[in-house]
Formats: sequence, C-alpha cells, structure tokens
Amino acid sequence: MLTKAYASLVLAVDVVVALVKLILILLESLFRLVVPVEQKSIKNEVVLVTGAGQGIGKELAYQLHGLGAKLVLWDMDGVKCEQVAKEIKSMGGTAASFCCDVTDRQKVLELAKQVKQEVGPVTILINNAGIMPCKPLEKHTENEIRKNFDVNIISHFWMLEAFLPDMRAAGRGHIVALSSMAGLCGLPNLVPYCGAKFAVRGMMEALREEFRQDPKKPDIQLTTIYPFIVGTGLVHKPRIRFPSLLGIVSPKSAASHIILAMRRNQNEMTIPRALFHMNNVTRILPSKIADVMRDVIDSGCDSHE
Repeated sequence: MLTKAYASLVLAVDVVVALVKLILILLESLFRLVVPVEQKSIKNEVVLVTGAGQGIGKELAYQLHGLGAKLVLWDMDGVKCEQVAKEIKSMGGTAASFCCDVTDRQKVLELAKQVKQEVGPVTILINNAGIMPCKPLEKHTENEIRKNFDVNIISHFWMLEAFLPDMRAAGRGHIVALSSMAGLCGLPNLVPYCGAKFAVRGMMEALREEFRQDPKKPDIQLTTIYPFIVGTGLVHKPRIRFPSLLGIVSPKSAASHIILAMRRNQNEMTIPRALFHMNNVTRILPSKIADVMRDVIDSGCDSHE
C-alpha cells in the first residue's frame, strides 16, 4: 500500500511540475512573439559552409563575412569556391577554400584535420550542399537514387563525425542543416529527394534529444531549415499558383533567413516562414482535406532532366 501511495504521489508531483513548465513555456512563446530573442554575435566564430561555391552557400559566405565570421568554404567545384574566398579576402575578410566531395568520408575526415590546423576548430557547421533530381520515381536510376541519399543525408553524418567531437570538447557549437519543404511534406517528382530530406529532419531531432539528455548538457545548438523553392537553378520547372504566398525566394534572401534563425538559436524554420504553421495545421486535418488544400495551392516542381 505504501509503495502504491508513494508512486501515486510521485506521479502527481510530476504532472503538476509538467503543467507548470508548459504554462511557463507558453507564456515565454507569447512574449517572444512581441520581443524576439536577441541575435547572438558570430564575430570570430569559425564557420564552415558546404556547397559554398554558388547559390545559397555563396550568399551565406558573403553575409557571414559581414558579421565578422572566419570562413571555411567547401565545394566540389574548387574554382568557384576559391573565387568566393578571394572576393571575401579582397573585402578584408578571412576565408579558406577547399575542394571537397562531402560524400567521400575519408576526404572529409582528412580535410577536417587540415582545417583545424590551418584555421582552428570549427564552431559553426552549415550543411548546405545538396542536389535535387526532379522526375517520377520510375525514371530514377539506381545511381541517381544512391547519389541523392549520399549527398543529401549521408554526407551529414561524415561532417558530424569530423566536427562534432571538437564541439563536444569545447562544450559549445552550432550545427545548421538544410532540409526542404520536401522534408516536411511529400511532393511528386521528388520521391528520393523527399526521403533524404525527411531523414535530415529525423537526424536533427534525434541529435537534439541526445544533447538534451546528455548529463554534460553541451551548449550545442541545432537549426534545421526547410526552404520551398530557392532560385539556385536546381528547379528548372517550378509550378507556382500563388507567387505572393509561395514565390521563388532569392539565394540572398534565403541566406539572410538562415542566418537569422541560427543567430536566434531557432530549432526549425521554413522559408517562407508561414509554411511551418501551415504544414502543422494541415497535419492535424484528415488527409483528404489536406489533399484538397494541396490541389488548390497547386505548386511544386514539374519533371525535368
């Protein structure tokens, strides 16, 4: 009897504590709607950006330079990556460029050691590199499917293997992962891509839970970004019915949103931002209602090679 009474008391206390925490969190969330979190400084932080030779990665490099970061730029296209680094140096910034295929685990680990020796431990990692094949599932070859997963999700694990240990040792850091709206909802012509980008979200959520339950409580922040369509050239045939709601976002604008989310330590953000709430509401509704809403919005990517 005493054991059962004690267990009931513990449960009651846990429930009360949880309710108090929930109320405080809701009040804080309402407060932050009016007073946003102050943006943290990234001056002199060593920031590594993958896919930095063009598109979003290139714009991230320019804007991060403007905030005083020390940049490490990786891209498969070494010429473009070096050009970005040269432009940043000409503006008085610090940038080191490296040609790297992020799907090559051994190369990633070797370059990580070189970066640490030449620049210093990476404190902010932005996994931006990605590819986006856009066609019906049956038209994808085995190699295309494997490459899609290697670039869009498996490479994240090699980057974490290379740079997370130093963040853990320092007890601080920030990891930003580029997923996609295709990582929140399924889209036609993007079946393998959706699979990989959904996996990015799962990886980041699970990693956050590991940090939360870690007794050492490392101050390693995680931010997952879900863009819709960014004008990087990956989508050759965008289909957009309501441009004011789901227009093509410029790489410059996307980069500024990513940096804002990172500097505010946001867990997740869609681009445009309203899509996050729209997706959450849609998930609550019956699937047939969600189908009707998708038919009305009628936006996505038509098939192309």
